[in-house]
Amino acid sequence: MFHAVKQTGSLGGMSSRMDPLSAEVVDLIGTVVARYYQEYDAAAAVHRLTGAQARVLALLSTGPMPMRQIAQRLKCEPSNVTGIVDRLEAQGLAERRADPGDRRVKLAAATTAGRTTAAELRESLDFAREPLAELSVEDRTVLRDLLRRMLGPDRD
Repeated sequence: MFHAVKQTGSLGGMSSRMDPLSAEVVDLIGTVVARYYQEYDAAAAVHRLTGAQARVLALLSTGPMPMRQIAQRLKCEPSNVTGIVDRLEAQGLAERRADPGDRRVKLAAATTAGRTTAAELRESLDFAREPLAELSVEDRTVLRDLLRRMLGPDRD
């Protein structure tokens, strides 16, 4: 992923120091992510959701999925997802249903109200939308491709 720089300044060698450019990039990525989560959490609160609930709802709005897959996508324990889906169900934003391919597996799915709420959340994220809108399509494509490359083939 990130390559440390030898004292000579060449890429590829391992050292305990990161070159200044890489350090700045890491810092900028961290700042962008922190600001995004702050805005996401504030937008979620308007809908009486936590940030974690909103993130699960956003995933479910793309289609039903097993709890284990939600946990993998969010990098958390399945037991955490169970509680989050319970709370979304109590608010009428999600439901559980049997997987048609394997009736032993339960899928979590967004309800119509859940999909509407997820869309409203997406639309309210000015921090993510506005700076990206200032970039050309070409720049956004390059940024996307670089981020995908950094994450590697197992980006979920």
